[in-house]
Amino acid sequence: MDTSDLLATLDRDGQLLAEAAARAGLDASVPTCPEWRVRDLVTHTGAVHRWAARMVGESLTEPIGIPTAPEADGPELLAWFREGHRLLVKTLTAAEPGLQCWTFMPAPSPRAFWIRRQAHETAVHRVDAESALGDGSSSAGFSSAGFSALDAEFAADGVEELLMGFHGGERSRVRTDTSRTLRVRTTDSGAVWTVHLSDGPPRTERTAEGPVDCELAGPVSDLYLALWNRLPLDALGCTGDASLARLWRERSAIG
Repeated sequence: MDTSDLLATLDRDGQLLAEAAARAGLDASVPTCPEWRVRDLVTHTGAVHRWAARMVGESLTEPIGIPTAPEADGPELLAWFREGHRLLVKTLTAAEPGLQCWTFMPAPSPRAFWIRRQAHETAVHRVDAESALGDGSSSAGFSSAGFSALDAEFAADGVEELLMGFHGGERSRVRTDTSRTLRVRTTDSGAVWTVHLSDGPPRTERTAEGPVDCELAGPVSDLYLALWNRLPLDALGCTGDASLARLWRERSAIG
């Protein structure tokens, strides 16, 4: 996906997150992240934005810790979030194509990595903020129709980042004692991924070929939200061995 489109999505979703947080109130529960209040969501995402902006803006080649959020609350906390979001968008926009800095997944360039990663980080947490506008009881009451729309190309890119990026490395906990295969199929965009599971890191291919043990299928925006654990998996079609779908739900969380 073009970096200019990812930057535009990052800009939009950060603004939508702040708007939803203000409407829901900082004390509201976040159904998609049951352990959080909106305050936690805003402080986490705002701190990540500043962390990424510093990595890129200072061309840091070694990782640094995510900064601590201020003691601010109410409108001051939301203003702090908006300021950090604007700083991130400005920093990424101004970054040179030849930028060299630390990253944690393969990418065409560090600039491309940070734009993509922060676009999806912000989109997922924008969904969290919008979920707080519901009754606050359970994520089971939400569907993709209840959230601001996800562009199909963006959603497919996010599914690929999750499957081939986060779950393509040693830290992935989605593993099986015996070799199993999970297919992820979009019903609207034509994109298909096949995930080979074993006792090592998952290996994902862009293919619809070969037999599988389980297939998850649905509109690409629903797949994006469900694979990021923001929609229940029963929002998707599931054929074959449903235990593989449950395995994903139980072990795929990103720390």
